[in-house]
Amino acid sequence: MVRVAIYPGTFDPVTNGHLDILQRAISVFDRVIIAVASDSNKSPLFTLKERVELLYQVTAGMPTVTVVSFDGLTVEFAHRCGAVAIIRGLRAMSDFEYEFQLALMNKKLAPDIETVFLMTKSDFSFISSSAIKWAASLNGAVSDLVPPVVEKALIEKYARERPAPG
Repeated sequence: MVRVAIYPGTFDPVTNGHLDILQRAISVFDRVIIAVASDSNKSPLFTLKERVELLYQVTAGMPTVTVVSFDGLTVEFAHRCGAVAIIRGLRAMSDFEYEFQLALMNKKLAPDIETVFLMTKSDFSFISSSAIKWAASLNGAVSDLVPPVVEKALIEKYARERPAPG
């Protein structure tokens, strides 16, 4: 039996912390589907197509990883994929309360699907997509926090949005 897990999120943008969690998930599951959420309560910087493309690029050398977009309930998507688990990354205790509530709701909706919490390395515990976008918007260095292709995309995105000097 192939054990499939989904790793859902907005990935706006994908960070080195996300990739750390993904590497850990790959070591536990036979196949991991990165499920890029099209509908969320967030206002993403990158379009859904851009987020999926960035993830394709950073996971190109990972044969057991698939990147797809989805909408609707995560557990329904997990069922459609034949997943047995939902991967969730934790950075700090502040993440736990929200993730715990989400896991309980998912368990109520789909008792057959487990939520697996993976702690990120301490090197990445302070990284959030929001903080990275904020730093990048102010020309801050984010090269240690995101893959090079993502850093380039952030620079290009914010260069288009910045008014010309003068």
